[in-house]
Amino acid sequence: MQTEELRDFVLDKIDDLKARDVQTLDVRGKTDVADFLVICSGNSKTHVRSIASHVAVEAKHAGEKPLGVEGESDGEWVLVDFGTVVVHIMQDSTRDFYQLEKLWGH
Repeated sequence: MQTEELRDFVLDKIDDLKARDVQTLDVRGKTDVADFLVICSGNSKTHVRSIASHVAVEAKHAGEKPLGVEGESDGEWVLVDFGTVVVHIMQDSTRDFYQLEKLWGH
C-alpha cells in the first residue's frame, strides 16, 4: 500500500472498534521516523489492546505486516509501527500526560 492508502486503511480499522478522539498528524519533513502519526483513545486497557490487535491483524490480512507492536502487555499505550504510518492507541490519562499532538506542533 502507498503511505496515504495505509493511513486511510488504519483510520478505517480503528473506526471499526470505535476508537475516540482520532487525530492524524502529517510529520513529513519533521522526522524520518514516519510520514503520519495516527493517535486515538480507547476506553480501557482491554479496548486499547483490542484496537491495536484489530489494526495489526487486519493489516496482515491485507498484506501489510506491522514492523512491530509495543505496549500490549500494559494496555495504557499500544504502538503499532508500519514504518511510514505509526499508530498510537492510548488511554485518556496516558494521552493527556504525553500530549503527542503538542509535541509534534499541532
